[in-house]
Amino acid sequence: MLLDGVNHIACISKDAARLGRFYADVFDADVGPTRPHGRDGGETMTVIRIGPHTELNIFVIDGNTEAERQTPMWGRGRIDHVGLQAASPEAFEVIRQRLIDAAASDGAINDFGTARSVFFRDPDGLEGEVLIATP
Repeated sequence: MLLDGVNHIACISKDAARLGRFYADVFDADVGPTRPHGRDGGETMTVIRIGPHTELNIFVIDGNTEAERQTPMWGRGRIDHVGLQAASPEAFEVIRQRLIDAAASDGAINDFGTARSVFFRDPDGLEGEVLIATP
């Protein structure tokens, strides 16, 4: 393969600080500073580092209401949800409990045979899934 994973996922948010706190609290993510982005002054970008090579690029754009639109699974457009890989079975359990504590997930585990997963919804409504390979 010529690729080594996903570098970033760009998302639109209403509140980058709130979203940053969620990813820091649940996933131990590193939240960078919010900086101006674009040319008209109505856009900011915050980088949330969620893994050694992966980050969320969070954009807040004046007047953009896309972050408020929520639709059911398979009705969200080309990208439906984001699957995140837990670093270890122990990390999976820690994340799962933190998601439950944050009221972001009911904690139900899906067994796909080769992997287990738990779904969550972040404060902006982005659907996510944390996975770990089944031994």
